[in-house]
Amino acid sequence: MILTLTPNPSLDRTIELAAPLARGQVQRAVSASSHPGGKGVNIVRALAASGIDALALLPGDAGDAVVRALASENIPHHCLPIGAALRSNVAVTEPDGTTTKVNEPGPLLSDGQVAALLELAVEKSDGAAWLVLAGSLPPGAPGDFYARVIEAVRARYGDAAPRVAVDSSGVPLAASVAAGPDLFKPNGEELAELTGIGDGPSLEADPALAARAAQTLVDQGVGTVLATLGAKGAVLVTAAGSWLANGPAIEAKSTVGAGDCALAGYLLSTLRGDSPAACLQQAVAHGAAAASLPGTLVPSLHQTHPLAVTVTALASLEEN
Repeated sequence: MILTLTPNPSLDRTIELAAPLARGQVQRAVSASSHPGGKGVNIVRALAASGIDALALLPGDAGDAVVRALASENIPHHCLPIGAALRSNVAVTEPDGTTTKVNEPGPLLSDGQVAALLELAVEKSDGAAWLVLAGSLPPGAPGDFYARVIEAVRARYGDAAPRVAVDSSGVPLAASVAAGPDLFKPNGEELAELTGIGDGPSLEADPALAARAAQTLVDQGVGTVLATLGAKGAVLVTAAGSWLANGPAIEAKSTVGAGDCALAGYLLSTLRGDSPAACLQQAVAHGAAAASLPGTLVPSLHQTHPLAVTVTALASLEEN
C-alpha cells in the first residue's frame, strides 16, 4: 500500500478560459470544475484510478467540503478532525496550458493537532510500502514537520518502515534533507532553491545541470531525486547513476497536478519492481498524460504511454 500525508489539503477549483488571462478585465469561463486536492490527495487519486492500493491521510472534519468530495469520488482517505474549515485553491488555465494558481494558507493547527497528525501518519505506516509527505504545511505546523515524521516512523518500525518520499518546497523540503528520505520529487524551481544551483528556467533548459544539482542532494543522504522539468521531461538521480527522460509532444490543457501524477507513476512502477530507468519512464508518461487532460483530472495507467518516453543515461550524454 502507498500512504500519503497531506497536512494542508484543499478544494481545488479550476476555471478554464477561452482566451489568455487579462488582468483587471472581466472574462467569461469556458468551464469550471472542483476536486479534492493537495499533493498527497492527487497522488492517491491517480493511484486509485489505476487500481493501486493507496490511502490519503489529512486533517478535516466529516462535513468539510474537501472530505465530502473525497467520499463522493470514492478516494480512500482517513481524516483527523480539527474543527476548522479546510482551504480552497483556484487555478485559472489559458488555452495554451498556462496555469495561474491562487492558494489560500489553510487553517491554523494547534500543537496538539500537529502532534496528532504526526501520530496518525506513524500509526497508519504499519505495513505500507511507501509513505509520501506532500505539499505545503498549514499555519501552526513547524518547518521541520516532515523531518519529524520521517524520524518517528523509522523509530517505530526500524527496518520494516516504509520508504519515504517528500514532495514539498521551501523550508519543509529543506528541513527534510537531514532526515535522509528515500525520494525527493522537486520541480526545477524547487531544486534550484534547495541547492542554490541555477534557477528554475536554467535547470529546465539544461537537464545535465539539473542532474548535477540533484546529485548534491544524493551526496547529502537523499536516496533518489526525481526532478520534473516541465516540457523538458525529468531527470532521475541515484547513487548508482542518473537518467534523463523526454516525453512525447502533447497539447497541454492543464498542468495542475501533473507533477503529482508523475510521482504517482514513479511509485506505481517501483511496486512492479521496475528498473530506475523504467520508473522514470512511467513517471514522465503519467505527468504528460495528466497535462493533456483538462482541469485537475488524473490519468489511469491505460491512458499513459511510457513507450513514447525516451530515457537516456546522462553519463552517455556526457561521453557524446
